[in-house]
Amino acid sequence: MSHVDPVHVQILAAILFAIGLAVAASRRNLFFLLMGVELMLNAVNLSFIGFARTHAAAGAISGHLSPLFVIAIAAAGACVGLAMVLCIVRNRDSIDGDAYAVLKE
Repeated sequence: MSHVDPVHVQILAAILFAIGLAVAASRRNLFFLLMGVELMLNAVNLSFIGFARTHAAAGAISGHLSPLFVIAIAAAGACVGLAMVLCIVRNRDSIDGDAYAVLKE
């Protein structure tokens, strides 16, 4: 197995997080917003795994277990969020995020 430099793993995680943040901040489409949030969560998971492999010790198991919980919670959140988006879209016939500004009031 080849060795990957931990700095490269963290740079990749930072790039993925930045892409997810840019997608979530710039897109008005609700599906892209959810995809951006999922990309940010996966970048954090990659960072956890990278740090756990760098600092391999008895306490590093939490670096491997944390992403499992994050993935489970993100999957549940994605299901609930997608169900909410589908219910809202059926009533409004639009997936533009600005069309739902009335819901804030």
